[in-house]
Amino acid sequence: MAWTPETLNALIKPMLPGLLGVEIVEAAADKIVATMKVRADMCTAGSILHGGAYMAFADTLGAVATLINMPAGARTATIESKTNFIGAAPLGSVVTAVTKPFHKGKTTQVWQTELRDADGKLLAVVSQTQMVFQPKA
Repeated sequence: MAWTPETLNALIKPMLPGLLGVEIVEAAADKIVATMKVRADMCTAGSILHGGAYMAFADTLGAVATLINMPAGARTATIESKTNFIGAAPLGSVVTAVTKPFHKGKTTQVWQTELRDADGKLLAVVSQTQMVFQPKA
């Protein structure tokens, strides 16, 4: 299958990433780029993006990146994720995430996602490991 931003957005729309408003804008084997607007229902009491929203955003992109890089019929699941929170994304802002690989193996893939604000300020760094379940013969 040809994975384009359009096909990937259609895939994730009915799931949590769709509820969060994740919009994939670039999709290649070694780089995924997406945006997400910070809404009130995604914020903490201080009107800044909730840490769980950062993590769900990055987790989505790591899974999408793995999907693009695994064989047809395979499945993936996150088996490890670590987030460093560096800055705050206020209500109404747009966060851009860029996901790139550390390792793309047959059974695991490791991805790093940097989340930045519109000015390019680093907000969070997420590293995650995806397990790849090969198709059954």
